[in-house]
Amino acid sequence: MSRWLVTGCSTGIGREIARAALEAGHQVVVTSRKVADVEGLADAHPGTALAVALDVTDKAQIADAVAAADTAFGGVDVLVNNAGYGYLSAVEEGDDAEVRALFDTNYFGTVDMTKAVLPQMRERGSGHIVNISSMAGLVANPPNAYYSATKFAMESLTEVLAKEVGPLGIKVTAIEPGAFRTDWARRSMHESATPIEAYAEGVGARKELIKAFADHLPGDPRKLAEAVLMVVAFDKPPLRLLLGADVLQATREKLTAMLASIDEWEAVTLDVGFPAGQ
Repeated sequence: MSRWLVTGCSTGIGREIARAALEAGHQVVVTSRKVADVEGLADAHPGTALAVALDVTDKAQIADAVAAADTAFGGVDVLVNNAGYGYLSAVEEGDDAEVRALFDTNYFGTVDMTKAVLPQMRERGSGHIVNISSMAGLVANPPNAYYSATKFAMESLTEVLAKEVGPLGIKVTAIEPGAFRTDWARRSMHESATPIEAYAEGVGARKELIKAFADHLPGDPRKLAEAVLMVVAFDKPPLRLLLGADVLQATREKLTAMLASIDEWEAVTLDVGFPAGQ
């Protein structure tokens, strides 16, 4: 039995991860900005679930959530950084305040949650931090410019963190889902309020496509949750786990194109040093 803290459990992926962990017999701090959204899930698992209000942009609430985990269960073995939301916008359309708020939740919320649990994990010499990234953290396309930027930032954070804390006995994994049937493209989605006509046929059309297919996406959040539990059980989990045929295809295509470009421009890449002997 492990002690889990999962952020963003009101719906979707976070809720399914918390539910799967509870059904597997783990102790779980189930969090949401509105605690009423997770009380039912906690009530269904008396003794092993604790519902806590948590806005990951509020450092005081982060400290309180970690303290509640310490009091109820004696600490946190597994942190799942899941809280986040989408934002549809062309780069030029993005509202400064909205973009900064997006980074505060999707990226800095992950940073602050991680920093809050690392001291106890370092002291024990064990723990697992699971960051819920996205296909958009590997392959960037309109209209997800800013959402992708938050997830690309999470990817680099995950990669460096794994190298820093691996020698201390702490595991780190990024989960990279493709298109899953959650509230991400519905209730949770934010969108620029100032669309620019010049982008209507490209970015604008892709916005409408994302919203139109929100209820028909192929990924099953429950199966994602089962994959997370499987990874956490491994002694040597992967640094990255792609989930979905779409993210697999898109990532392979990107890597192939990157390698082709690297080869094409190799001569220029190498021709930037001082001449031999200088």
